[in-house]
Amino acid sequence: MIRSRLIFAAALGVAIIGGPILATHAHAADEVVVRSGDTLTAISRRHGVPIDTLVELNRIANPSRIYAGQRLRLATAAAPAAPTTAQPATAQPAPAANRAHTVRSGEHLTGIARHYGVSIAQIVAANGISNASRIYAGQRLVIPAEAPATPATKPMPESMASLVARRDTVRRVIVEEARRFEVPVGFALAVAWQESGWQQRVVSSANAIGVMQLLPSTADWVGEAMLGTTVDPRDLRQNVRAGVRLLAHYLDRYAGDKARVLAAYYQGQSAVDRHGIYPVSRPYIASIAALEAIFGD
Repeated sequence: MIRSRLIFAAALGVAIIGGPILATHAHAADEVVVRSGDTLTAISRRHGVPIDTLVELNRIANPSRIYAGQRLRLATAAAPAAPTTAQPATAQPAPAANRAHTVRSGEHLTGIARHYGVSIAQIVAANGISNASRIYAGQRLVIPAEAPATPATKPMPESMASLVARRDTVRRVIVEEARRFEVPVGFALAVAWQESGWQQRVVSSANAIGVMQLLPSTADWVGEAMLGTTVDPRDLRQNVRAGVRLLAHYLDRYAGDKARVLAAYYQGQSAVDRHGIYPVSRPYIASIAALEAIFGD
């Protein structure tokens, strides 16, 4: 069962307002009308459109203030395709050669992939690895020559930038712990912003706590199984460390597949292993992907 939690606005870090969420009715494929009780967070999740996109499309000055009857655009009109002109052929550089890496004691695929600038999935495919969490000292790995294309960084909305600046102390903790466990920094920042808006005092109705929105049972499991110590989710550093360590675990388990990593964080590891990604997890995954493009790496 998907655990109930406070999902915070991607552009604001403001909690979902309690009470029933009423449906919106589209007047066109790319437009909805706000109904009483709606929030941008609810509309974003329902339609799979990141909150920062809704803010920019509709020129919303205060994302926490929308009103019943307000029409919101969900997408921009498609621009006509520009005519193309033939370009003279140019010589292409020769492809780079694959590299070899000998695994050292204590290494894991997350750190190796980060060192070479490739994805875990690429290393797994190149070496026929059946279990990404099981490599051994002395093992020789083929490292693919070309790194996957990375999405261009998106500009940060002004309303979000002011909050990010005010919460820089928390940002620094997330960055430090992401580097400690070799989790992509932008990915860790995006997950934490989606979960709480980088706010440690947030506690959900299901008792998910802090920046990484950890349930006490999850904090206990991560502490015992992955950190070798007890974790107090009400402590900022411990909360972030446990949440980022959990992301590192999922990155290893799912061979760098971020969609499954996020689904496991949202709906639970057992649910992903047994049933795959639930449809209800898709807007959550899409929102974090948009945030990662803003935060970069």
